[in-house]
Amino acid sequence: MALDQPVAGDQTRIHDIGYRNYDGPRLGRAYATRSLYSQSLRGAYGLGRSVKSKVLPMLLFVVMCVPAAIMVAVAVATKANDLPVDYTRYAIVMQAVISLYVASQAPQSVSRDLRFKTVPLYFSRPIETADYVRAKYAALASAMFVLTAAPLLVLYVGALLAKLDFTDQTKGFAQGLVSVALLSLLFAGLGLVIASVTPRRGFGIAAVIAVLTISYGAVSTLQAIAEEQNSSGSIAWIGLFSPTTLIDGVQSAFLGAASAFPGGVGPTNGEGVVYVLVTLGLIAACYGLLLRRYRKVGL
Repeated sequence: MALDQPVAGDQTRIHDIGYRNYDGPRLGRAYATRSLYSQSLRGAYGLGRSVKSKVLPMLLFVVMCVPAAIMVAVAVATKANDLPVDYTRYAIVMQAVISLYVASQAPQSVSRDLRFKTVPLYFSRPIETADYVRAKYAALASAMFVLTAAPLLVLYVGALLAKLDFTDQTKGFAQGLVSVALLSLLFAGLGLVIASVTPRRGFGIAAVIAVLTISYGAVSTLQAIAEEQNSSGSIAWIGLFSPTTLIDGVQSAFLGAASAFPGGVGPTNGEGVVYVLVTLGLIAACYGLLLRRYRKVGL
């Protein structure tokens, strides 16, 4: 072989294509957490996703608002002196729709990450377990607050258009907002804890519905039995064992709401303190359980 014949290895070339080190600002954990929160909140209503993903959350949002609009129309047409339903009562009446929403969106928020094993990818960025949990929890709670507060806003605007007393309506509206904010935190926490146990979205939906509806049905049945047996003193204590009745007890004790318990027997102020402590304890417990769960998942 001639010495000047080209060898295959001699064809190798190194090209400078202009890559440079990044010298700009590092956005860090806070930006990543806000981005995860924003993306999760949008996803709770199917925004940025397929049309199919938008159908159920948007339909439930409409279902929540339509009865409020009808009530407003009736109040305006009949020149009523008050709304048919109190602000604090509306979410209790619509609790089945709220339960269906959290059952459908909690698994969507976390089960897909577990199923496709993308959680470790989140933690490869500058966010930690607590950032992920806070972003997901805050996003679902915010989405639920939008769902539950929107019909209250419809009622409030309608009441002002019907020229009902401004002071009374504003006070009732504010009490209703406090109630649904507490409900959103509690339901979002329970939904995420249950959904984070399984990567199967269908299992997560069924489990959330079962916990929320069965507990409410069982507590309501036991309360009705207690009333029939003239044991009204135990009705309030039984209400501690269901998320819906917990919120009902808190608002009837401290937010001026009429109790939905059998016979209208709500908790006293002393019992109401227990309701508040149990509710806040459950919210804190849900957050703690999510932190513990995702410390293991992120390994």
